[in-house]
Amino acid sequence: MKRRIVHIVVAAGSGSRYGGGLPKQFLPMQDGRPVLMTTLDCFMSRREEEVLLVISREMEELWLELCEQHRFCSPQIVYGGKTRHGSVANALKTLGEMGPEDIITVHDGARPIVTSRLIDRLLAPLLTGTSRAVIPVVDVTDSLRMINTDGTTQSVDRTRFRAVQTPQAFIATLLIKAYAADETPQMTDEASVIEIAGMGKIDTIPGDPHNIKITRPGDIEIARLYLSKSVVE
Repeated sequence: MKRRIVHIVVAAGSGSRYGGGLPKQFLPMQDGRPVLMTTLDCFMSRREEEVLLVISREMEELWLELCEQHRFCSPQIVYGGKTRHGSVANALKTLGEMGPEDIITVHDGARPIVTSRLIDRLLAPLLTGTSRAVIPVVDVTDSLRMINTDGTTQSVDRTRFRAVQTPQAFIATLLIKAYAADETPQMTDEASVIEIAGMGKIDTIPGDPHNIKITRPGDIEIARLYLSKSVVE
């Protein structure tokens, strides 16, 4: 039986760190199209795999208007929750029965430089059975300091740390079971949900340094530059 692969693209955030009138994922990027469409292009090009889009109920009308304007076919929409955890949980509830070898990935809608090559490398350990949870990571290049409770700071060895990207990929039943646990503030991504729920080991693969998240003003220009230089394959 063919294994089911579902990609959940989470775009329900308010983009408060970016500022401005619109959440960052709806801001124009290429040919006037919003960031989110560029993100979805990669996943929707993978014809044998499913895509779910999580957006806030309040942004659905605008999103559908943008889709009509740019002749873009939206994937199935799921309404987001109050937090990222709640948004992913809402998506998981729509999936129906998932088999023990089926796979779910979760990706930030504001990471438009994702590539099929990265997705293939992420899925490979799950498809071969060598892993049940895989995330992409990149080296930390800046110096790091830890802030102590008394306000003092101290340097830490950056070689022991990695920056985590999305998409993150999991055996479906593992992720669904982990999301049955109560949410905590430490659950900032799917890997942390798995870890806090005590569901096993998280494996890593080298991420893509171009796979940036649009977070602050100026990030869209960087992403446009990457796309114009054909770094995305």
